Amino acid sequence: MRFPSGKAFVLTLSAMVAAGVAAASASAATPSPLMAPLDLKAPFAARSAWRLTATQGPQVEDPADGEMVPGAISLCLTRDNGRNCDPAPNRALRLSSGDDLFVQPHFLRRAQVVRPSSERPLLLIELASFHSGNGDQRVSLQLYAYDRANDAFRLAYERRTNRNNNQEIRYVESGPLAGAVIAADPTDDAPFGYWISVSRPDTAGTYRQVLRFRSATAYGDGNPLAVIDSEMPNIQRRLGIWRPGMALPLPAKPCPRPHMVNEALWCD
Repeated sequence: MRFPSGKAFVLTLSAMVAAGVAAASASAATPSPLMAPLDLKAPFAARSAWRLTATQGPQVEDPADGEMVPGAISLCLTRDNGRNCDPAPNRALRLSSGDDLFVQPHFLRRAQVVRPSSERPLLLIELASFHSGNGDQRVSLQLYAYDRANDAFRLAYERRTNRNNNQEIRYVESGPLAGAVIAADPTDDAPFGYWISVSRPDTAGTYRQVLRFRSATAYGDGNPLAVIDSEMPNIQRRLGIWRPGMALPLPAKPCPRPHMVNEALWCD
């Protein structure tokens, strides 16, 4: 094999290096699949080949601390193999006031088909943003129902919140509240506690708020339980599911000594 000599060789080598760098940069900038495509045609008996895909871009610099963090996530809820994507999943973290640093999802917490009833499955998507400088993070939960008449997925429930003050949005998987969504958000005035809300699907499958009350759980009370778990007796009592004298509704994790303190559940 003959090699070019002199200036021609230097130029050829430079071109090869430049091409290699460009190829590596292009490869690094190409979004990578974040999960296997989630088939939605079978579980929803959909008319078209609906599926959900998720890709993630290359790492980016976190504006809060300059560290490299996972790149932005792009979701595609599609029935035509990605040629057209429903924009709603990518707007899950957007506030009504407009876009900000936390509008883009960078963490896919969950994407799966759930079944609040045997007749009506739902697509559940949970997303999260960058972490802020104080460790906070915006999170969202969306539930999609399939509209067979229009061969389309529609939002049945959507909510977003933060995490630093023990907020939570929880889809209930099992038990007497299976299929409900419970949210805990901090109050703005003293005595500082939480607004607890419960939403359940109506006959059309759209979620409606059926309960909202101020918690017995106080902010910073030292109870290691999640707020929703400590308030579960109050939630179920107000919905007519539980009453004093019955076995206490317990969290999924071990609760060695369940007892009530100031109308909130404690486990130790």
